[in-house]
Amino acid sequence: MSNSALVNYTCISPNSNNPRNTGIKKITIHHMAGNLSVETCGKIFASSARQASSNYGIGSDGRVGMYVEEKNRSWCSSSPSNDHQAVTIEVANDETGGDWHVSDKALAKLIDLCADICQRNGIDRLNYTGDTAGNLTMHCWFSATSCPGPYLKSKFPYIAEEVNKRLGGSGQAEAGVSIQKGDLVKIAPGAVYYNGAAIPSWVKNQSWYVSQVSGDRAVIDKNESGTSSICSPVNTKYLSAAGSTGAAPAPSEPKKIEAGGKVKVTGSQYTNGVAIPSYVKGNTYTVQQVKSDRVLLKEIYSWVPLSGVQAV
Repeated sequence: MSNSALVNYTCISPNSNNPRNTGIKKITIHHMAGNLSVETCGKIFASSARQASSNYGIGSDGRVGMYVEEKNRSWCSSSPSNDHQAVTIEVANDETGGDWHVSDKALAKLIDLCADICQRNGIDRLNYTGDTAGNLTMHCWFSATSCPGPYLKSKFPYIAEEVNKRLGGSGQAEAGVSIQKGDLVKIAPGAVYYNGAAIPSWVKNQSWYVSQVSGDRAVIDKNESGTSSICSPVNTKYLSAAGSTGAAPAPSEPKKIEAGGKVKVTGSQYTNGVAIPSYVKGNTYTVQQVKSDRVLLKEIYSWVPLSGVQAV
C-alpha cells in the first residue's frame, strides 16, 4: 500500500496497529473539534498517552499531514473493525462550536485526498448510504460523539458525488441503462435493498418512481399508481426502465409534517438566513423536531423554515 503524494507534513504516531488486518475498503472522515494545524494535530497524536491517531489530517489552510501510514490501522473511530478497513482523516474546523464549520480550502483538499485514496487502493466508487453499509463513514456511527459535526455531516453526499466524478462514475446500472431522477423503474427478481436487506415481493412486483440518484444508489419513492411511498435505496444494477402506462401519479392530499416523517427541501435559506446549498435542495430528509415555524432535519442537523420543506 502506498501513501498519498498530497502530504505536506509527516509525524508518525506510535498509536497504531502495524499492519492493518485487511485491505483498504473505506474512508472515515472526522473533525478536529478545533482549528488545529497539521503540525499541532501531529504533536497530539505523537503522544502514546493519547491513545489516538488518524492516517491523515487536513488543516484549514488545505495542507495535509500524515500520522499513520496507509498500510497500518489508525486508532480513530472507536471501532477496530472500521479502522482496519478505513483510511481515517481528521479535518480542522475554522469555526468552533455551532455547525463546526470547515474552510473551503480544507473541504476541497478533503475531496482531493479521498479521490487519491480511492484511485490508489482500487476503490471504484465512494458510496455514502447514510449508515455503515457504505464505504464513506463517520465517527458518530461507532461511538457516542457528534463527530464530524453538523457541517461536515451535511457535506457527505457532496463529497461522494465530487469524488465519483473524478473516478469516472456515471450512476449507471450494470446493464448500461442510465437511471435518473423521475424515471419509472422495475426491480430485478434477485434484488436487495442497498443495505443488503430483503425487498418484499409486493415491492418487487410493482414499478416505482426514482426520487434521488447518487452514484449507484437510487431511492425509489412512489409506486406507479401513487398509492404507496417507500423512499428506499436500491443499487441501480437491480433497476431497469419500466414502460409507464401514463403520467406520474397526481398529487395526493398534502401530508402532515411531523417528527419522524420525511420531507423534501424546497426553500432557499436556513432559518439563520444562510443560503441552502444546491446539493441539499430537492433531497429527502428525516424530521427530528418540529416547532411552530421551522423543522430540524436529522441528517444535516439544520433548521429549515416550514415554508421551505414539503412532506413526502
